[in-house]
Amino acid sequence: MSKEYNFKIGSREIGFGKPVFVIAEMSSNHNQDFKRAKKIVKAACECGADAIKLQTYNPDTLTINSSGKWFLIKGNNPAWNGKTLYGLYKKAYMPWDWYAELDKIAKSYGVILFSTAYDKTSVDFLEKMNTPAYKIASFEITDIEFLKKVASTKKPVIISKGMASLEETKMAISVLKKNGASKIALLHCTSSYPAKPEDMNLLTILDIKKRFKIVTGLSDHSISNSAAIASVALGASIIEKHFTLSRASGGFDSSFSIEPDELRQLIKRVRETEKSIGKIQYGQIKSEKVNIMGRRSLFAVENIKAGQQFTKNNIRSIRPGYGLAPKFLPEIIGRKAKKNIKRGTPMSLNLI
Repeated sequence: MSKEYNFKIGSREIGFGKPVFVIAEMSSNHNQDFKRAKKIVKAACECGADAIKLQTYNPDTLTINSSGKWFLIKGNNPAWNGKTLYGLYKKAYMPWDWYAELDKIAKSYGVILFSTAYDKTSVDFLEKMNTPAYKIASFEITDIEFLKKVASTKKPVIISKGMASLEETKMAISVLKKNGASKIALLHCTSSYPAKPEDMNLLTILDIKKRFKIVTGLSDHSISNSAAIASVALGASIIEKHFTLSRASGGFDSSFSIEPDELRQLIKRVRETEKSIGKIQYGQIKSEKVNIMGRRSLFAVENIKAGQQFTKNNIRSIRPGYGLAPKFLPEIIGRKAKKNIKRGTPMSLNLI
């Protein structure tokens, strides 16, 4: 993937050759406590996150208030199981009038704040808030009319793949592009909460880059930071992790969220990994020169007089590596010394 697919959110360029864009996802970890929400935003900023992401929805636009069997949650998150969809969303959603104040806090740190939209009304609201970008959750990837609405804003779009099939993913990207979205990132993600390491399938990131030729990354629902760090080596330009002040505080998403110290460590390890990736390199680099002592090269291992023939007894391939390369030994044997050579002298062409 080349830089032509890069895009900006605000002044921050995201994509090939740029630092990984680390998003701290607040989700429902505010526990509908505005003071807590503000503390989460401040903590994420102080930990070094590039962006804070909220969720903008209303229970009534996501589902209906029903306790029928189709609306009862069954899954791998004990905090959700047994609840109705409406009941979960009613207790998890963030009041929309918090957005402006949280955005003000993030901006005071120079950090980007944006949100996941879930329906047309949330898009209209976020447009009024002048959101710099949109996130689309993996569960909305098949909602064509909604995708068209987001694309029509012409803002950058970050969309998670989740359980979407290849055809569904292709369709979503196509719809976004055809309806005005030219700045798109597709995140690999496992729609399991928390996600097991063996279900992460990070090689998908490489396939996304090759197949779709757009910015890619990882929306990580696993408990540790291992997958997120590994994703950087596979080409992830964006990492999204759920963030909370403390898992002990509870909340619907706390079990797969990371705490401040873990976010700091994630960002530190991501930056180290970025440096480690570097570029394709063969041959000696500056920092290796001091260790040339460990290479072999050709040395005189006996005193050799001018005119004396070189033999396997008086010339050998040994450490250190300051002489001619060992490959020249067959060419030197049988030839004669141009001058007296002291034992321990590195061989060079001007001695032959």
